[in-house]
Amino acid sequence: MVIVGVIVILLCMGIVMVHSASSVVAANKFGDPFFYPKRQLIWAVIGVVAMFWFARFDYHKLRQHAPKIVVISFVMLVLVLLIGVNRGGSKAWLGFGSLGIQPSEFAKLGLIIFLAHLLSESGDRMQSLWRGFMPPLGLALAAVGLIMLEPDLGQSVVIMGTTLLMMFAAGTRLKHLGGFFGLGILGFSGLVAMAPYRIQRVVAFLDPWKDPQNSGYQIIQSLYAIGSGGVLGLGLGNSRQKFLYLPEPQTDFIFAIIGEELGFLGCLAILLLFGVIVWRGVRTSIFAPDEFGSLLAVGITGMIAVQVLINIGVVTGSMPATGITLPFISYGGSSLTLMLTGVGILLNISKQAVFPQR
Repeated sequence: MVIVGVIVILLCMGIVMVHSASSVVAANKFGDPFFYPKRQLIWAVIGVVAMFWFARFDYHKLRQHAPKIVVISFVMLVLVLLIGVNRGGSKAWLGFGSLGIQPSEFAKLGLIIFLAHLLSESGDRMQSLWRGFMPPLGLALAAVGLIMLEPDLGQSVVIMGTTLLMMFAAGTRLKHLGGFFGLGILGFSGLVAMAPYRIQRVVAFLDPWKDPQNSGYQIIQSLYAIGSGGVLGLGLGNSRQKFLYLPEPQTDFIFAIIGEELGFLGCLAILLLFGVIVWRGVRTSIFAPDEFGSLLAVGITGMIAVQVLINIGVVTGSMPATGITLPFISYGGSSLTLMLTGVGILLNISKQAVFPQR
């Protein structure tokens, strides 16, 4: 119940902060300051229903359907490239108008389920480069390749980070992980060099004041928001950056508005809540009844942790901008629903875990 309590707190904070961050944008764009929080509330209810349903659904049954789930994930990733809707320069949505789903979110969870199944059967093969290390890595790279065609660098980084965490937990050799990490840096550099807008993001990360009206604009406004919040913040609803200074403050940069309105203490509280989720997720993984459940818990917990680190890293100027939401808090139906579904699976593993008696 600890995880459920933390999730409820984060969801409530998310809806409140989505309204606070988006009220000015929504009033100007739609004539309704409650446009975003109303939709966020609907998705939160759907996600909570999914969370409690999967909390009662035996996670072992997911193993039986793991191959189907990963095939559906890849089919959706291909479909979005063919008939997807372009939003914000990324062809990442299936649907029409304001309604739609983001296949990369589904693929993220689907891949975790299949990798848990695959890695739990690998055993000693994980010590082998070609029989243990390459198959799961190749599958993740195939998914990342399709997602990069949208393009969506943020989701790609989350998938690769989660995959490597799961492979580490499954017993792959550190020298294999280290070698791939080195190649990954070269590959990432190549991807950046291939797209001018990514080069601009790296330049903005290194020196946002070099182009303060263009590539560095968003991070500068984000840092203004966080810096002006101080220890206690300006007060809920009193953000200045949401007055059309910080673009789309209800999504990727909502943590900046939290820092501005709730200050360092508000940011620290959110980090502590995510820390509790990670702690409980790791504990569930350690005491899971089988290896499949253990790796599944690692994957779900890792997905949340990696996404939180990337989002906050970008907002605070510690990482180049990639475009990724803050779990359970940022506006976004697909992300919220799939994250809550993952938490539901984690709860079911926890329910069956054999924890030591106190």
